Amino acid sequence: MSEKINITLKVWRQNRGEEGRFEVYQAQDIDTDASFLEMMDIVNEGLTLAGKEPIAFEHDCREGICGCCGALVNGKTHGSHEQTTLCQLHMRKFKNNEQIVVEPFRAHAFTVIKDLIVDRSGLDAIIREGGYVSVKTGSAPEASTTPIKKELAEAAMDAAECIGCGACVAACPNGAAMLFTAAKVSQYALLPQGHPERTQRVKNMVAKMDELGFGNCSNEYECAVACPKGIDVKNIARLNREFIKASLVK
Repeated sequence: MSEKINITLKVWRQNRGEEGRFEVYQAQDIDTDASFLEMMDIVNEGLTLAGKEPIAFEHDCREGICGCCGALVNGKTHGSHEQTTLCQLHMRKFKNNEQIVVEPFRAHAFTVIKDLIVDRSGLDAIIREGGYVSVKTGSAPEASTTPIKKELAEAAMDAAECIGCGACVAACPNGAAMLFTAAKVSQYALLPQGHPERTQRVKNMVAKMDELGFGNCSNEYECAVACPKGIDVKNIARLNREFIKASLVK
């Protein structure tokens, strides 16, 4: 049975290019079955009715698959509940009269657009450098045309679960995008359909990652802990192997 709780929100407010600051808001009579974003909606309704500017935050599917709703809750990505996006975080995880600090993702490559919304277009730029298969395949072939080992297919699907939320970047002390890039490289490197372009793919994606100011991986593994889809750090090792092999090819 759900309960009602009161929450004090300390929220980061900032416009692009300006100095940011924390502002305090009260969230009253919040149903514990409500999601974190639903709670934010209730707060914004109150701000709008009071003639104040609502808190800007990003969201889309609210089903944990679009990767839009990332933010820091009490200093942790998505609140750091295991394999949970912010839209899947429910208010029953918090105590009555608790203070919750909400901030945008913090990373050198993620600039603040407004309040809790950051510019994550760098991740899209990395994908544009090779996160696809460009060979013309025509109509879909029969499933048995290209035999693929079960363990490789499963590993590729696990890597493909990455939703590009950027939590790995925000959690990394270096602001690295290695887990994200590794997942995108791995899902193609493991399958025969991705082999024709594997050399240029990893070179281009790593080069773009460096160009955009993402940091270097120092094996802290905070990225894997923060990932809402449980992407394994083994993919980073695969990325490194793919990059070394590609570097040996002229």
